[in-house]
Amino acid sequence: WRRSLAMLVLLALVGGWGNTAYVTALVQGEVVRVMLLFYLLPAWSVLGGRVFLGERISLRRGSAVALAMAGAFLVVGGFAAFDAPLSLADVMAVTAGLAFAGNNIIARQSQEIPTASKTVVVFLGSTLLAMPLALWVSGSDAAAGLVDVTPEVLGWLAAYSVGWLALVTATWQWSVSRMEAGRAGVLSISELVVALLVATLVGGESMTLLECVGAMVIALAAILEATDSGAASPQATLP
Repeated sequence: WRRSLAMLVLLALVGGWGNTAYVTALVQGEVVRVMLLFYLLPAWSVLGGRVFLGERISLRRGSAVALAMAGAFLVVGGFAAFDAPLSLADVMAVTAGLAFAGNNIIARQSQEIPTASKTVVVFLGSTLLAMPLALWVSGSDAAAGLVDVTPEVLGWLAAYSVGWLALVTATWQWSVSRMEAGRAGVLSISELVVALLVATLVGGESMTLLECVGAMVIALAAILEATDSGAASPQATLP
């Protein structure tokens, strides 16, 4: 991978910003708006795959993107999500979606870089970019009397980072390196459905009719893309 050092640095910056901006947006903004703006990701992935990798946008994929975006729009409450004016958190959410789409494209292009290396540099990029944001957030919250971080909280954060987040990042980098960027973007939006189910089954929340319809539309979009026999195989040569 030493011959691909530039791609590694680019992946660290783009993938690192995606993680950092997404978490910052969730902390600072309204979750519903953040999810809506972040999940413009499928559109960015499909367009980026077309522009940078020469991926074909078939009628099936275009339909899947349209369904995914429509489903996400319904899940987050429709036009009610736009009631509040644009904020810094909104900008963070949009740029996070763009960065994740860029991560997909870079990972797909750099086939010669091992998944472990891709995973490590994304975490390094996240660390470097998150440090100034963490200082800014802690400084702005100091006046509000933010409770000090306890050893217990630090323990949970460490367990989440080393365990769950490391697993997610590694499997994601492995996957997007072996499938078209547009396909990865469409399939990733199924996270919204999982979030709704977890919130319902674990968090005790209830799903509205609009959320149920949106979840079914998203699931249909993911199935439409996942069963596309015309998509590039894992060993396909890039244009």
